[in-house]
Amino acid sequence: MHRIAAFFRELTLKPQGLTMVIAAFLPVFAIIAMFPIVGSMIGHFSAEPNAAIKVPSMVTAPGYAIAVLAPFAGFFVDRFGRRKLLLWCTFFYGIVGTLPFFLDDLDQIFATRILLGVCEAGILTITNTLIADYWDDSGRRNWLMLQGFLGPALQPAVFFLVSGAAAVRWNGGFLVYLIAFPVFVAMYLFLFEPKPPELRQTADTPAAESGPFPWKETAIVAAVTLFASILYYVFIVNGSITWKEIGVSKPMDVSKVTAIPAYFILAGALVFRLASRFGSPVQLAIMFGLFGVGLAGIGFADTVRSMQLALAVQQTGAGMAVPALIAWAQTKFGFTHRGRGMGIWTSAFFFGQAISPMIVGTIAARAGSMQSAFIVAGLVGLGASALALAALALGKRA
Repeated sequence: MHRIAAFFRELTLKPQGLTMVIAAFLPVFAIIAMFPIVGSMIGHFSAEPNAAIKVPSMVTAPGYAIAVLAPFAGFFVDRFGRRKLLLWCTFFYGIVGTLPFFLDDLDQIFATRILLGVCEAGILTITNTLIADYWDDSGRRNWLMLQGFLGPALQPAVFFLVSGAAAVRWNGGFLVYLIAFPVFVAMYLFLFEPKPPELRQTADTPAAESGPFPWKETAIVAAVTLFASILYYVFIVNGSITWKEIGVSKPMDVSKVTAIPAYFILAGALVFRLASRFGSPVQLAIMFGLFGVGLAGIGFADTVRSMQLALAVQQTGAGMAVPALIAWAQTKFGFTHRGRGMGIWTSAFFFGQAISPMIVGTIAARAGSMQSAFIVAGLVGLGASALALAALALGKRA
């Protein structure tokens, strides 16, 4: 217990790390901050054709912008530096994020959401790049673990603030984006532009540091990240359907039975840090294994209790996923190529978010139920875990 307390006390003494952990949470606002006000927005624009389709699309629009633009953001990061671009992205994030509060046209609001995605592409890419620039592998994993704790911990507060603002005015929830401005001030005060290391080959320097861009390693990172992202969003998008298939259909009832298992996402961040001593292949194997057991368990569940147990396992894997994937990707790129590498990682993760519902929906339609699709996803996850362990064994043998 004393070691854990000392660890967190040490983290709080690092303003750069805390600033970036909070900044990395800003893009999450684009989705979770909007869900409480979707109903009120649809009601406000009820006279407009297709409002029931446009408003939910407005919520997810930034994700598509991130998927398309993150690689370009990475190019600019490597070309022009980190700190200045991050400041500009954060400042305009606050501007375009709150702009819908002053608008009453759904198409204009939709356009601001696309611009918000442009800013988020830069924020995500640069924060993940700077974490790798500022700290060695051990330090990165500490901050990524803290990032895994912070997101779930802040979500209830965000929902409370947005719901309260929406109760006053239909678009009051957009004021939550004002949080970007104090984050901008913290960035201006605490962040610094990292200096590139000497381009020499050492035991700790990625092989591609002094050479051309590592396209082969990048393709592997992108493929694994895309695959993991598809599994990551299986329950997020389709979980309520599986609850309905075992007899839990009311939204309030779904929230109640999901509440406790959802907190296991915090356990996933801790498992990530504990497993980091064994290296990224082991972490990825554990992550895919947890996804596999959890998703398959949800598919086979026929009672609330069995569904909750399986969901707890799945959420533990979800808590591991983002920090484990980022930490692994950061080891593949040296300073010179890190911005582009992390931009491509960001793009792959958000493409997974976009296509996961289509893939799972297609499997469910052919298999006859959503739970059957979860079983398929779980078996695929277990197969990926076995492949990761096989790759580790072959690497050691080589």
